[in-house]
Order: sequence, then C-alpha cells, then structure tokens
Amino acid sequence: MTSNTRVVVIGAGLAGVRLARRLGELGTPALLVGEEEHRPYNRVLLAEVLAGRYGPEVITLPAPTGLTRARVTGIDRARRTVACADGSVIAYGTLVLATGSNPVLPPLRGLFGAGGHELPEGVHAFRTMDDCLGLSTAVRPGVRAVVVGGGLLGVSAARALAVRGAQVVLAQQAERLMERQLDPSASKLVLRHLRDLGVEVHTECRVRDVRCVGGAVRSVEMADGYTLGTDLVVVACGVRPRTGLAQDAGLAVRKGILVDDELRTSDPHIHAIGDCAQHDGTVYGLAAPALEQADALAELLAGRAEARYTGTRSLTRLTLTGPDSPFDLAAFGETEPLPGDDVVQLTDATRGTYRKVVVRDDRLVGGVLVGELGTVGALARAWEGAEPLPSDGAPLLHLLTNDGGS
Repeated sequence: MTSNTRVVVIGAGLAGVRLARRLGELGTPALLVGEEEHRPYNRVLLAEVLAGRYGPEVITLPAPTGLTRARVTGIDRARRTVACADGSVIAYGTLVLATGSNPVLPPLRGLFGAGGHELPEGVHAFRTMDDCLGLSTAVRPGVRAVVVGGGLLGVSAARALAVRGAQVVLAQQAERLMERQLDPSASKLVLRHLRDLGVEVHTECRVRDVRCVGGAVRSVEMADGYTLGTDLVVVACGVRPRTGLAQDAGLAVRKGILVDDELRTSDPHIHAIGDCAQHDGTVYGLAAPALEQADALAELLAGRAEARYTGTRSLTRLTLTGPDSPFDLAAFGETEPLPGDDVVQLTDATRGTYRKVVVRDDRLVGGVLVGELGTVGALARAWEGAEPLPSDGAPLLHLLTNDGGS
C-alpha cells in the first residue's frame, strides 16, 4: 500500500483496534500505532483484573495485523506525516485519532512530588493496564486504601479492592454515588452493596491533601480537617479526552476533537473516534459509542460512501461480580423525571432489586435497573426505537416484569 493511500490509526484501545480489524475485513488494511507495551486490551474489564477474577491475558483484544508500538509526538498536516518519540516518521493518506482519554487528577496538595509529574509511591490512577498491575501488586488483605471519587470508575475500583481484602474508604464529593448515571434510589442500593462488602463510604466529602513520608503516601486529609491513615490512594475522578496531538496540529477542539457525521475533523484527511472525539456536542466516553464510530468509519474508509455516524443512545452497564455478592446495574437516557412525566417503579427490598422507567409523551425516555437485568434488553430496544408506547400502559409493565425480554 502506498503512503498516499495508507490509513494510519493512532491509539490501540477498543476504538482503534475495532477500526483496524474492520478495515482489514473490508480489504483496506491499516497501520495501528499504540504506545502501551501491553497487547491491546479491553479497558472496561480492568476492575475485574484488579479483583482477581481475570488474569490480564483474558481481557486482551484480538490483535490486528500491522500493529506498531510507538509514541506519536506530532502531526505534520502539510506533509501528511506523524513523528514518533523514537525519531521515526510515518506517512499517511488518512489519519485516524483514537487517542482515548486521560484520568483527571484533581488539584490535591501533595499529589505530585517535587518534580511535579510523578505520583508518590502508593498513589495510583486507574486507567491503564500498568495502573491496574501496580495496584494488584500493592493490594493485600488488610491494606488500607482510600478511593477518591464515587462515579462508575471509583465504585468499580472500591469493590475490586474490597474483594481482595483491603480496608477501603471511598470519598465522594457529590451527595451520592454515581450521580451522573443513577437516581437516588439506585444510588442507595449501590451504597448498600459496597457497605455489605465492608467499604466505608463518605459522600459530600472532599479530599484536599495527600500526605507522604519518604516519598510514599501515609495519609489523606479531608476538607473538614479529618486525617485518615492509608497505604494506598486510588484517584478515580473521571477522565478527560486526550486531545493534545490534535490541538498542537491546529485541529478544531472543544471538550474533544470536533468531528462531523463522517467522523472527520476540521482537516479532511484526519478523522477521530472514541473517547477523544466530540460529535454533535457530545463526548461519550463509553465503549458502545466508540465501537459504533469505529464500525461507521471503517465503512466510509472502505469506500461505502453512504455510511454515516449520527450518534449513539448509550446505555451504562456495570457488573460487579464476586463469589458471594454479584451486583448488576444498568442505566439509560433520563433517569430523573421532569414535571408531567410518568414514572413506573418496582422495588424489592428483600432481593435488592429496583426497576424504574420514565415516560414522556408516551415515549420511554430513560430508565435504571439494579439487581436483576433480565428486562434491560427489551427496555433498551423500546428506548432506542423512540416509538410511542401503547396508551394502556400494560405492555410497559410487561417490559418491566418479563425477564425473558433481554
């Protein structure tokens, strides 16, 4: 393949690997450039590796042909080349940025050492396989761990550490856990699940200081002055699109790299997909939209001009597995009703299950399920289809109660 027609994909995460594989299947092989030393892997399952349920090899992705390990440092749009840290230069005809996202590291005092870049010993982000393996090495029964952040990632990390026998404290600045995805009732069930595992959860609680001795973390200080001794700190405060290469190259960037329905950036020879991309005002940061974008772009680059990406109605799903206390939840759309919306809600406190859907103008606009997810497939299809529901309400109740709907 000559350089002026070559597709080069930067980033070997879920989106980049999916795109490279689909292009190969469609007869348009691509060069995939990834900077991590590990084989490509499914980042969604890192918590299961930390919990000890899977070995790292179980979550590896089928590696496409044409994978190059290099760290890209710059894009020359005029010459259509990318420069790598090892001094090599790669020519492209079409470039795809699948650079993913970076963990958000909050401005805590003491979070970085004197150099300003390295985290102290015992302080971990939780984004990469290296982060996961470092935590796996450090955790042992009885070790004290503080998880900063009670969103999807923080809840997953806290549970995984607790399953490994750590004494876990989770500090969440918001008033409840997973406040972006769940309504208050569902958040309470997540809270109960964590507490049943021995996790000490504090909401409306801000960590302001990480204290180290000899370069290793020894305690954290809360905003109210309370100091908590710890051996490990896991920072799980969300992620931010990784847009540095695009910005340096002069591409249009807001929260993410701006793309159109052809997933094309402001440079017609450069596309972006996955966590780094912003389509129609939205940065998804989830696996399902990244895979849909990769599939759509593969069709386009393989010459199927009618292919378009028009957005994803994404469902958040979390499965916290374990030998004694499995826990599942799913949320989609708008989980909090507006005035005039109808709400159908079923709760079984004994079994720890909760199901709720929000209906607006006879259409299903959102829902949340905790505990048993047998109905999630049928509900998600009704939501994605956006078709009017029958006015008598019986079919909707059937969707909520019929576990054969998935």
